[in-house]
Amino acid sequence: MKNRVVSGYRPSGRLHLGHYHGNLKNMIRLQDERDCYFFVADWHALTTEYRDTSMLGTWTEEMVLDWLAAGMDPDRCTIYRQSDIRGIPELVLYLGMIVTLGELERNPTYKEQLRELDSRVVNTYGFLGYPVLMATDILAVDAELVPVGEDQLPHLELTREIARSFNSLYEPVFPEPQPVLSRAPKIPGTDGRKMSKSYNNYIGLEDSAEVIGKKVRKMITDPARKRRDDKGHPEVCTVFSLYPIYFPDDVERVAAECKDALIGCTDCKDRIAQAIACDLAPFRKRRSELVEKPDVVREILARGANVVNPIVDESLARAKRAMKIGNPHFGGDL
Repeated sequence: MKNRVVSGYRPSGRLHLGHYHGNLKNMIRLQDERDCYFFVADWHALTTEYRDTSMLGTWTEEMVLDWLAAGMDPDRCTIYRQSDIRGIPELVLYLGMIVTLGELERNPTYKEQLRELDSRVVNTYGFLGYPVLMATDILAVDAELVPVGEDQLPHLELTREIARSFNSLYEPVFPEPQPVLSRAPKIPGTDGRKMSKSYNNYIGLEDSAEVIGKKVRKMITDPARKRRDDKGHPEVCTVFSLYPIYFPDDVERVAAECKDALIGCTDCKDRIAQAIACDLAPFRKRRSELVEKPDVVREILARGANVVNPIVDESLARAKRAMKIGNPHFGGDL
């Protein structure tokens, strides 16, 4: 039997290059290797977008279309929406009882977002506790593997700790999921920080070649290199960090040329911009074709909910039986 894999994305806007190389390619590859469950994390979106939910439905549809255009196939994986799964909220409640405040506050992503975003937006119970919701998403479907980027490893480790704590306090119910790391490095944004829609420093998968070129031209290179004949330091250059992805065979040569001032920053930017645009051309073509099928997303999500709800109901029933809460057979026949 294939190992079960789960992963999800928040529907907070169209996908960008960081998603594509950071995890999405990994998810698509795993379709043929594992039993894959991929979900739209619309409850997670509420942790920062709770003030305005008017676009949540639109972004859900747009993101699933992006997934399909990138190569995700509902006949080779299960695609569903988090809020369609009835057992998740109750299981979040039970798992949250065994997580300490310190464990949540030590989360590096939580600290980073407090620094980078308006504290009035993220200084909430929902945002602090979202790693418990993430853990529930994983444990509720008995996932054994989770494709993640390096920045998500602390979240997954907390999920593993929650599973160990629950199994130790009550009885073995949940497996401890293992990470499947992306093969690509973290993709920097145009300002050198992590690529993110929240920072408005991203290259969108839907961006035209012209838009990509303009965004790459703004990317930070070597701050110490003021003139074309100044010798460069590729190790600090945001543009150079994309070379292992798009030109893996040229990394050493380009690094040497940069250090000897044989190639300029604009040359590198234009080459990378052209490579990104060419790589995304098939995606844009498939995306335009999918838009002509208005019911495709609704049908895929409904089919996914029908598959996932019984699985989560059974997990919830096992957890309640272990905790001796209510009717131990609620949600499924065990």
